[in-house]
Amino acid sequence: MILSQASVTGGSGLIWLVSFAVWTFVSIAATATVYELYRPKRDLGLGLVAGMEFSHLLTYAPLTPFVFMLALRFPFQRGNWARWCLLHLGFALIFTFAHILLKCVTPNGYWDPTYSEWTFAIWNSHTHAFRWPWFAFRSMFLSGVVDDAVSAYVPIVLVAHLLSYYRRFRAGELRASLLEAQLAKARLQTLKSQLQPHFLFNTMHSISALMLTDVNAADRMMTRLSDLLRMSLENAGTQITILSREIEFVNCYLEIEKIRFEDRLKVCLDIAPETLDAQIPHLLLQPLVDNAVKHGISKLSSGGEIRITASARDGKLHIEVSDNGPELREQYATPASGLGLRVTRERLESLYGGNQSLQVRNSSPGVTVSVCIPLRLQPAEQAEDQTLILETTG
Repeated sequence: MILSQASVTGGSGLIWLVSFAVWTFVSIAATATVYELYRPKRDLGLGLVAGMEFSHLLTYAPLTPFVFMLALRFPFQRGNWARWCLLHLGFALIFTFAHILLKCVTPNGYWDPTYSEWTFAIWNSHTHAFRWPWFAFRSMFLSGVVDDAVSAYVPIVLVAHLLSYYRRFRAGELRASLLEAQLAKARLQTLKSQLQPHFLFNTMHSISALMLTDVNAADRMMTRLSDLLRMSLENAGTQITILSREIEFVNCYLEIEKIRFEDRLKVCLDIAPETLDAQIPHLLLQPLVDNAVKHGISKLSSGGEIRITASARDGKLHIEVSDNGPELREQYATPASGLGLRVTRERLESLYGGNQSLQVRNSSPGVTVSVCIPLRLQPAEQAEDQTLILETTG
């Protein structure tokens, strides 16, 4: 409610504008209606009818913003409705007094029985003197209090409450949406954080294996690892990158594995040019390539080949990572097998919902992991900015 009050106070100029616009429209509509109804029966000119209706209705306009703000300041709620009803009853009486005072200074706000005409209540146009007819004020109050309270004050209060409830509902929806987005972002970051130590530990294990057999190779591998960590830190808070940068990251990882496997590891890239600027989750390819090395190439004494392909078809980005190692047994050939595939699957579901797929299948020989996500190209301006950052940090 405080939020609604602050919003209304900040837009007070708009409230006054809307108030005068609405009551002007109501006055015009009432003038047209009364003129058409009574013109055949009475000799009423359009100017007189307009004066009567505008004197009665347009005088609500300067009072409406105050009623609006009172309604927001003292809203009806389950625990205070009786007390607030009495409070608003008092406000309605004050509203009626104020409305009568405004009508008293309008040219057609008072019916003068002495001269049988509509005129000023405080000015006698015949004697050209000010007057204060207390009996007239009493008569106007008794005849108008119900009309003012029921036909004007109550509708204004209801509109204020409806607007307040609507704003609170929208604010609640916005907070829920922001909370949901924050939870999704936190979940994605958690999943990504599980991948980063996963590939780091695997790489450190490879270095450890070489330390006892080839110190120079282990040293070269440490150098490449530092490059890999630098790239990882540059994208620490990034969930979405472009395919060209992900390929660069995977190449750096594969350089480390090539030192370990020497000539036993071959890599083939078949990337369609139109997919290089496609947006993909950061660290999407690395766990797939890591699985191909760990479960495929490492099982072959003579080494093998990893093939990475990317193509665009029917508005989708299709990526495949294949190896020519041993085929998986049927009970393990599922997307959830292994930490890397499981986390990758969960990230894809969080980012794209049902508009994605991750499949693991035997490809005789070897295993192929296929990923399909919506094709979304990086805007040219962002691609240029990323290129500039790469050149600067390089």
